[in-house]
Amino acid sequence: MAVRIYTKTGDRGTTALFGGQRVPKHALRIECYGTVDELNSVLGTAIAHERMPEQIRAILLELSCRLFALGSDLATPLDPPPRWEVPRIAPSDIEWLEGWIDRWEEELPPLKNFILPTGSMPAALLHQARTVCRRAERRATELAEQEDIGVAVVPFLNRCSDFLFVAARMVNHQLGVPDVLWVTR
Repeated sequence: MAVRIYTKTGDRGTTALFGGQRVPKHALRIECYGTVDELNSVLGTAIAHERMPEQIRAILLELSCRLFALGSDLATPLDPPPRWEVPRIAPSDIEWLEGWIDRWEEELPPLKNFILPTGSMPAALLHQARTVCRRAERRATELAEQEDIGVAVVPFLNRCSDFLFVAARMVNHQLGVPDVLWVTR
């Protein structure tokens, strides 16, 4: 018999965290890692776009893996400690983001104005991912006020939104599409 995707265990409005504890589906922790899942889905749309430059696509796929680990991290409370090893976001993940930001900024023309979240379609999708990332960061900071979460979670999300901004600019740059400057009226 095949394993079914549905379990019916959530039919009463609760879900299980890694470790077995059941919480309401509207719990802040669920909202937090659900927003990270949404971020990863938007990122997946950008990755799948036919005009996404291949070298950037590969880097974004690595980010997608790290976001999956972040979701696992957030779905597993630190207390009580899980009985098995859980991927956690670490300072090295933040350094990875910073490394790409620094590399790309060396290639990009310096920003002297605010830019609109557009240009090419894959860049616009990365800007959309950036805004979802900012929401995930807001949820994570709220969760961190109520519960212990990994010390690298909030800084990772903060840096991730910076990474996505620079990645969007880099995509436009590689595709020969200028950033669209914000002009006040």
